[in-house]
Amino acid sequence: MRPDDGYPEVGAGVSDTASTSQADDGFCRLRLLVGDAGFQRLWSSRVVVFGVGGVGSWAAEALVRGGVGHLLLVDDDIVRASNINRQLAALHSTIGASKVEVLGERLRDISPCAEILCRRERVTPANCADWINRTPSWDYVVDAIDDRPAKVALLLECWRRGVPVVSSMGTANKLAADAIQVADLADSYGCPLARLLRKHLRRAGVTRGIKVVFSSELPLRGTDGEHLGGVAETPGARRPLGVISYLPALFGLRCAAEVLQSLLADDGQK
Repeated sequence: MRPDDGYPEVGAGVSDTASTSQADDGFCRLRLLVGDAGFQRLWSSRVVVFGVGGVGSWAAEALVRGGVGHLLLVDDDIVRASNINRQLAALHSTIGASKVEVLGERLRDISPCAEILCRRERVTPANCADWINRTPSWDYVVDAIDDRPAKVALLLECWRRGVPVVSSMGTANKLAADAIQVADLADSYGCPLARLLRKHLRRAGVTRGIKVVFSSELPLRGTDGEHLGGVAETPGARRPLGVISYLPALFGLRCAAEVLQSLLADDGQK
């Protein structure tokens, strides 16, 4: 079964022409910056955000506030108390609720005329191809998932299909906001997750061509002197990692900035 069986395609329910008062008033400052043609390019774009936790939730909101008119959110998780320090959808009142549904409701309130679709489904290596191979194709993909096998499969599928993607690397056990950078995965450093992704993607023949947001800061050490940014000691298990409030948000905003600027560049904007 395709991940969207029983659901309309993104872009099927909203006009690409933003002529409502909401679009005119809510985005008037954006129009002053990018012009009508630039805004129309953003409004007609189709973007998917995989993972709406600490990074993806902030990316999604920045995309909607940035004028993207067609957005798909994909995440199977619910809001937990441990999410409150960093995830946009996480409040005490939303604990136990679906992350995509909470965030989707918020985004529709920000941009009522936009098409915001939510899928409470898990991205896996087995279904990545179905998510990416759509007609019409995605204008951009934001990868903010933390499941390593699914992340590798998703990036590989985007690379093979030529679908633009920006991928978030690890935000855990880091504090330095000024260490955040955007680069090709091949040129990233200081990030244990990026190192593992490079290893797996090289095996598949991918050495360059994947844009990532990463921090060059080395993971902080625990009280026992051990680096905290590695993988769990027990195969298949994940140990909790410390995260500061602002770093996932900054990663998400950088991801959104890359998407919006790339979409505008395609329309001749800077």
